[in-house]
Amino acid sequence: MLRLKKSKMNNGINIYDKDNLPSQEEKQSISEFLYKELGGYGDPISQIHAAMDYSLGVDGKPGGFITALKENGKLVCSVVVNKTGMGGYIPENILVYIATDENQRGKGIGKKIMEKVIERAEGGIALHVEPDNPAKYLYEKLGFTNKYLEMRYQPKS
Repeated sequence: MLRLKKSKMNNGINIYDKDNLPSQEEKQSISEFLYKELGGYGDPISQIHAAMDYSLGVDGKPGGFITALKENGKLVCSVVVNKTGMGGYIPENILVYIATDENQRGKGIGKKIMEKVIERAEGGIALHVEPDNPAKYLYEKLGFTNKYLEMRYQPKS
């Protein structure tokens, strides 16, 4: 398992989890990157922070991991994966967020980091993707399938 220094995000793929926490500066940089690069496919930054905390095992959560790819000193891709704790009947992991720098898209960076995510994850991985999101084609190439139509109920406030 890859373990990197907590004090400075290095070039290459860095993996953070409950045993290898990012610094507050790194965590903030990753969350701001995800918020910016997800654009219309993203969530409020408070939800990104909550998913990152979950993946880092904050407050006893099941954990997961965060990947961050930095090239030439610049963050170019990041992924947040949370453990579901429901292996056997629901995939063991859910890919919550993935984003690539808009100037780096189409260069194979997303595929490179997704291959690392698949290698690192213990068990299956579920994800949600909008039907018009170009990333859908990458997921299909990597072997993800669309078995179900997701439906949600949200109680009225």
